[in-house]
Amino acid sequence: MLDLSHRPTGRPWQTPGLFWPELTAATAHLDAPVAALHLGALRHNAHDLLDRAAGTSLRVASKSIRVRGVLEAILAMPGYRGVLAYTLAEALWLAETVTDVVVGYPTADRSAIRTLGRSPVLAGAVTLMVDSIAHLDFIDAVLPPGRRTPIRVCLELDAAWDAPVLGHLGVWRSPVHTPGEARRLAEDIVARPGFVLVGVMSYEAQVAGIGDGSAGKPIRGLVTRWVRRRSIGELRERRSAAVAAVREVAPLEFVNGGGTGSVESTRADASVTDIAVGSGFFGGHLFDNFASFRPAPAAAVALTVVRKPRPATAVLLGGGWIASGVPGADRLPRVVWPEGLGLVPREMAGEVQTPLTGVGAARLRVGDRVWARHTKSGELSEHVNEFALVENGKVVDILPTYRGEGKAFL
Repeated sequence: MLDLSHRPTGRPWQTPGLFWPELTAATAHLDAPVAALHLGALRHNAHDLLDRAAGTSLRVASKSIRVRGVLEAILAMPGYRGVLAYTLAEALWLAETVTDVVVGYPTADRSAIRTLGRSPVLAGAVTLMVDSIAHLDFIDAVLPPGRRTPIRVCLELDAAWDAPVLGHLGVWRSPVHTPGEARRLAEDIVARPGFVLVGVMSYEAQVAGIGDGSAGKPIRGLVTRWVRRRSIGELRERRSAAVAAVREVAPLEFVNGGGTGSVESTRADASVTDIAVGSGFFGGHLFDNFASFRPAPAAAVALTVVRKPRPATAVLLGGGWIASGVPGADRLPRVVWPEGLGLVPREMAGEVQTPLTGVGAARLRVGDRVWARHTKSGELSEHVNEFALVENGKVVDILPTYRGEGKAFL
């Protein structure tokens, strides 16, 4: 089993001229595309998140990893508690080895609900997310309470900030926004046969997922920091009141909040018992834009040069692994090695080819490799079957991704 327990010494990724060539040499015997996990960087990120949490339990967001072997290694470390899954089907699969899985989004998967409701073991390990009576009605319609074991549920509180003038800042998730609305839904859940209310979750995306240290964009950074400060204060007060209101109705096992980008502010909220973290492990380049922390680039992919249409242009096979979210340049893969390479504006990163220009392109030859980082951490796992684990200049193991295990949950 992968061991992440010991804290690494040194930070080789801070010296690109040594780090990336070492990854190239270590994986030279593997056919591209090669997805690599640098174990020193991964260990650094896992320990850094624990340091930032300062004793608050961390729940691992599987969406940002999608490698079961890595999930299990993280959960073996003291300080990490359970998984925040993204689909019920995934949660049922993970529950084969993980005893605490919260599904972070509501489900309408009838088959998976039947499987969950008919298994006392699975129902004891998996918690569903709900934010309305409609979710309870849907579950009851699939499998009535008299024909199933009680289902654990978590109430989601909307963490977005309804800012003056600017309006709704955050992601559109739960309709439950106020402490009164949270209490009313909690009362409805408790009154319904076949459900057990065990948790509350709120995800402050406007704090956890938006960088406040974008290089070359001082005005944007200033505005983002202002939004973060105001939103943090508003949510801390509102979430504390909502959790207190729900606790008057039902004893809660956990209150989950935050994300990789909000660990410090979320841990300061006394109502939160565990913080969701995921992207900070692999270190997608989205998090290069945060001022207070910087994950190491633990995960990257090597693509091969397959043609040279001009002496100063090199073309990679594949590369168009675009991140989800608002379309923009920040959703593109970032070419990190060799240096001096850039995407062609009229073609950019494509499904079957990605042309590169710049001073570094003239030195590339057919068969050479170029390293790129995905914007988001877990989405890279959807494009490859396995990760090569690199340590001390060698591939020490190969771990399958969800895709490599034949799983495609969403």
